[in-house]
Amino acid sequence: METPKITQAMINAYDEYTHLTLDRRRFMEKLTLLAGSGAAAAAIAPMLAASGAKAAMVEEMDARLTAEDITYPGAGGEMKGYLAVPKDASGKLPGVIVIHENRGLNPHIRDVARRMALEGFVALASDFLSPQGGTPENEDKAREMFSTLDMGATVANGEATRAFLAAHDKVNGKVGAIGFCWGGGMVNRMAVASPELGAGVAYYGAQPPAEDVQKIRAPLMLHYAGLDERINAGIGAYMAALEKNGKTFEIFVYDGVNHAFNNDTSAARYDKAAAELAWSRTVAFLKKNLA
Repeated sequence: METPKITQAMINAYDEYTHLTLDRRRFMEKLTLLAGSGAAAAAIAPMLAASGAKAAMVEEMDARLTAEDITYPGAGGEMKGYLAVPKDASGKLPGVIVIHENRGLNPHIRDVARRMALEGFVALASDFLSPQGGTPENEDKAREMFSTLDMGATVANGEATRAFLAAHDKVNGKVGAIGFCWGGGMVNRMAVASPELGAGVAYYGAQPPAEDVQKIRAPLMLHYAGLDERINAGIGAYMAALEKNGKTFEIFVYDGVNHAFNNDTSAARYDKAAAELAWSRTVAFLKKNLA
């Protein structure tokens, strides 16, 4: 059987399913129409989704790192997280909060935390579904849980995470945040709410209201996917508000790539060139602002 052809319309349908109002049954019906048959749709659906079976870029037992599941105090209760620390670092290091997509703290985000640690940071991937018991294995269930989160309390947990990481004995007191999709939006929210945030990097994240931008103190780096019409609709107003309020920021739009282009576990949407360029920019930005 030939490898099914994935079209932009199929990717858009998947984005509608994972972020908007399309449930799985209607998504599969739409995908079947686009693919031409139920068999083709069944073959394409896993290629659109992120795969937990994809090999990690940095293995869990990498000898250069100490990585472990932890708990720590949140704003209103215990938070769960995954902490990755370089083993042979001399002196204290900057801290970076790694914020997951709307699928929760999964193996991919743990891998991103390990990658960040290998770049010379103490990386904490927090589980922002902790107040509801933590990230479930079922991604559809996780997405449902995000829709019921109290965002005020969630942002408060983000600030509690920053304070915890800043006080870690391996951290120099400076903490930034990097987030993807839902996590990108959280980075923007934290930048508004936390004057102590040292830097923020948001990948294809929802923008905050323009009237809140004046509260931002952290320098920001904002990565957007050129084909991501849903999120990109807010770029103009956000950029104008950042400029009007004299904020420090960099914006990059990567032409011809989709939302989630950084996620190497998603065969249809991952773009290696864009991901590597954005990552190199991100690491340099965080090192500059958190030194």
